[in-house]
Amino acid sequence: MSVKLRFYLNETLYIKDPQDSKLGRKIIQYSVEIISQIGFEAFTFKKLAAEIHSTEASLYRYFENKHLLLLYLVNWYWEWVNYLITLNTMNIRDAKKKLEIVIRSLVFASEDNSLVEFINESKLHRIVVFEGAKAYHTIDIEKENSVGMFKSYKDLIAVISGIVLEVDPDFKYPHALASSLFEMANNQLFFARYLPKLTDVSSKKNYDVEVEKILNYFLNKLLF
Repeated sequence: MSVKLRFYLNETLYIKDPQDSKLGRKIIQYSVEIISQIGFEAFTFKKLAAEIHSTEASLYRYFENKHLLLLYLVNWYWEWVNYLITLNTMNIRDAKKKLEIVIRSLVFASEDNSLVEFINESKLHRIVVFEGAKAYHTIDIEKENSVGMFKSYKDLIAVISGIVLEVDPDFKYPHALASSLFEMANNQLFFARYLPKLTDVSSKKNYDVEVEKILNYFLNKLLF
């Protein structure tokens, strides 16, 4: 497994960066596979070690516990979305078009990409939708925040809020809107598939396209 794209995540998330070794990348790859299948609560280092034919001790050389592993995965996803937005808006001058790219990136970041061979983006997105809130809705949020464990999320929101302000420099709540858009995209994708009465998406086959339309509708009402 080669590394064509690398993200530099906060060092407090890990003991040894898994991107730096074959075993580390295997840990990330199979963590995504297992958690997406059985959920975070049922996931254990013992199960992961058995799957990759390694030992639990070897996993603890990379991550102190499974909570930090989940945080690592979620941070990686935040960086991935930020990368997509930055890349796809690089030569775009029209602010409204940039915002449309933001929405599309939030909704379709789950599409698999050959740049990263050790992460299945669609399965990682499933983890973010199902388990992502568990990474920061914890009793230790203040402590973890103080050492920078959510920097990737803050950076992503800063990029989105900056584009919001390009559209409307006088908009009073750019960060609130940016974080709401991210959470709304994931919630609406979840509702569309599993709790359809909590959304207005009418198709299960193309629900991602409809979620994109919903988010753009709200933005048009707010900003244009």
